[in-house]
Amino acid sequence: MNRKRVLVVDDSAFMRKMISNIVHSSAYLEVIGTARNGEDALQKVMELKPDVITLDVEMPLMDGISTLKEIMKKMPTPVVMLSSLTKSGADKTIEAMSYGAVDFIAKPSGSISLNIKDVESEIVQKVEHASRANYKLSINTSSSIKKKSYKPISSNRPIVAIGSSTGGPRALQQVITKLPAGFPSPVVIVQHMPKGFTKSLAERLDKLSNVTVKEVEDGDLIENGNVYLAPGGKQFKVKEIDSRLYAEVKTEQPVNGHQPSVDVLFESIANVKECHPLAVILTGMGSDGSNGLLHLKQKHPRTIAISQSKETCVVYGMPQAAEKTSLVDYVEDLDNISDALVQKIQTKR
Repeated sequence: MNRKRVLVVDDSAFMRKMISNIVHSSAYLEVIGTARNGEDALQKVMELKPDVITLDVEMPLMDGISTLKEIMKKMPTPVVMLSSLTKSGADKTIEAMSYGAVDFIAKPSGSISLNIKDVESEIVQKVEHASRANYKLSINTSSSIKKKSYKPISSNRPIVAIGSSTGGPRALQQVITKLPAGFPSPVVIVQHMPKGFTKSLAERLDKLSNVTVKEVEDGDLIENGNVYLAPGGKQFKVKEIDSRLYAEVKTEQPVNGHQPSVDVLFESIANVKECHPLAVILTGMGSDGSNGLLHLKQKHPRTIAISQSKETCVVYGMPQAAEKTSLVDYVEDLDNISDALVQKIQTKR
């Protein structure tokens, strides 16, 4: 088997050594070189033409964001960012996702960490998946996709629920920023991310959108025109109390390795008596959301399920699993999903 060729970029010699050893432990990967800063990385990318790159966010001379932009302009390559758990690190990581990084790994602490071994399996898994990702979609933001028409649903209580993972931050940006102010439905989201990073994602989406986006908190009233993003490390459920919808946000057990979990969110909406769910499965690894979709369709047969098309997914895992349930109503290119939601939930005149 031909191993995927990896370039490791970090300003710390210790981290370059540690990450290289971890990556090389995979039978699927091999490290073909290392770089100590952004300028060095750009030169190595042109010389070595790696299949995938690990890139530190914080570096001297040329930081990770600037380096990523140049890589995507000169030689588009799948990139996995390595970030600190600071607020600044989280903000820059979310920015990197918007510029085309496939995924990210949160360092346990600092730039030089003896605890990097704690995320060894995550590094291997994410670099392996990034090497197979449809990463060029992150670069080409223009689209000539033909717009479609959708018949509005006849419901006074719609609720949009979205699940996403790898490639999700950029996909969410394309969907949420196209929703109009006063969108006549609440939107609840699970994006697989660790604690700290979901708040940065919510803040970025809020700045770019016409709707209000926030990291949801326990007890929040779920209202039309607002978008609620599950916090990393906690489960997000929707509860009905006296005919109103509220958020229940608690630290529980991971479900199939996920906290937050799309299945948990979807299943909670299935237990709401009066609602018309619209379930959306975006790009991501695994099958999270498929079991929840089964519950939604059982309790609310009118549930509309939309999955992102293979051609526009960075990773076609979660949408493919959803489609295999035979419960997906529409398979849509990413550029069409927000239009589908807007047209389906048109305010009645």
